[in-house]
Amino acid sequence: MKNLIICMAVFGCFAFAKAQTPTASTNNKQWTLSECVQYALENNISIKQSQLDIESADADRLNAFGNFLPTANASGGVSENTGLSFNPVTNNAQTTTFLSVTGRINVGYTLFDGLRNVRQLQQAKIAQIASLYRLDKMKDDISLFVANSYLEILTNKANLEVLQSQNQVTLDQIERTKELVDAGQLPKGDLLEIQATNASEQQQIINAQNAVTISKISLAQLLLIKDYETFDIADDDYEIIDESIASKPVSEIIAGAESNRSEVKIAEKEVELAKKSLQIAKGAYYPSLSAFFGYDTRYTDATSFTQTVDPDNPVSIEQIGVVQETGQAVVGEFPNTIATLRGADPFIDQLYQNDGIAYGFQLSIPIFNGFSVRSNVQRNQVNLKRTEYQLEQAKLDLESNVYQAYVDVKGARESYEAAKKAVESQELAYNYATERYDVGLTNAFDFSQSKLRYDNSKINLNQAKFNYLFRLKVLELFFGIEPTDLKL
Repeated sequence: MKNLIICMAVFGCFAFAKAQTPTASTNNKQWTLSECVQYALENNISIKQSQLDIESADADRLNAFGNFLPTANASGGVSENTGLSFNPVTNNAQTTTFLSVTGRINVGYTLFDGLRNVRQLQQAKIAQIASLYRLDKMKDDISLFVANSYLEILTNKANLEVLQSQNQVTLDQIERTKELVDAGQLPKGDLLEIQATNASEQQQIINAQNAVTISKISLAQLLLIKDYETFDIADDDYEIIDESIASKPVSEIIAGAESNRSEVKIAEKEVELAKKSLQIAKGAYYPSLSAFFGYDTRYTDATSFTQTVDPDNPVSIEQIGVVQETGQAVVGEFPNTIATLRGADPFIDQLYQNDGIAYGFQLSIPIFNGFSVRSNVQRNQVNLKRTEYQLEQAKLDLESNVYQAYVDVKGARESYEAAKKAVESQELAYNYATERYDVGLTNAFDFSQSKLRYDNSKINLNQAKFNYLFRLKVLELFFGIEPTDLKL
């Protein structure tokens, strides 16, 4: 079945990670199906990975929400510069070293970006819900796989009980045959035939015991339990089979699957995500408008030179021209300044003296970008169509799987009823053969064949019964029964 194949693929690497989980104590504990399912849901690595996907979706949603908030960034730098500079006093080049400190704060806010920030937040919310649905589907698949492994153990145990019980009959028959052979009522060949049957049954018992052990180890590995030797399941009476789900009309089961199963819900969310991606891509066609504000300041310990009036010679007289008619010189008085070396202002004073602000708006209008926006829109349109087809296919697959599960239950039920009738018939034939053998009317070979057919019919009954139970569990999951509520 498709779901079973999916489950097997999911658990391909599951069993190999068992050494990384804590050992569960299984001493003297017999696990029920619901306990196995619950334990698997709490410890399964694939489920933990799906839970990490939910956490990742939460982070994406937080990031999308952050797009509505302003951005604020601060930066600073300290540097020491050594190099050639000119001395304004001597007008000679000389090497100086000075320390400089810069600081800046920038604040930005997006006013409009084609509603892409709105679409991204909506997309993040949808992705978060889709992650929850994927987790639910993972739990259903794991529960189904656990149920199948659990029922496999029950089948192998039931088969072992049949073989052991019938072998005891064979051992009793050997004792009776010995007495008849010793009394001369039966040939020795009959005793040899039954002894050969006993040897064959002993081999089958060993194989059945190995099958029980292997199936228990398989389930223990599935549950990440390393205590294989003491792991066991509850040996309850599973003769009563609940048919409450199988008795419902298939249309009601399909309706329940559509409202409870995650396959269609996941596909629906994928369509919604594709629509949001398309809207985000189209948003790149629109202009974007943002506001900004910046503040910066600086400090340096470099010395500087200032021009001051020479106190000893405050003015100087210089010729500034000549009277053209008389040729008389025209002079003027000018302040006589000298260059004075000045140290750096205090750090705090410079922060106020050298600061500045910048603010405004920035508009970006897309004109031509090499068809990148157009091609991105086309890709998202194709992806939207693909997800719509996948949704349609998911609905068809779900309906097909429910029908298949429903038919499988009906067929398993009929097979189980037929197996019960076969056991009844083979039991009558076996009893009749036993009576004839006891009075010497049939030989040991014919008796052994009758017993073999009876044994096989009981084994077939076990397989039919537990196969029917498994098909019921599949149908229950489709109908919406919680994985932890699966019972036998």
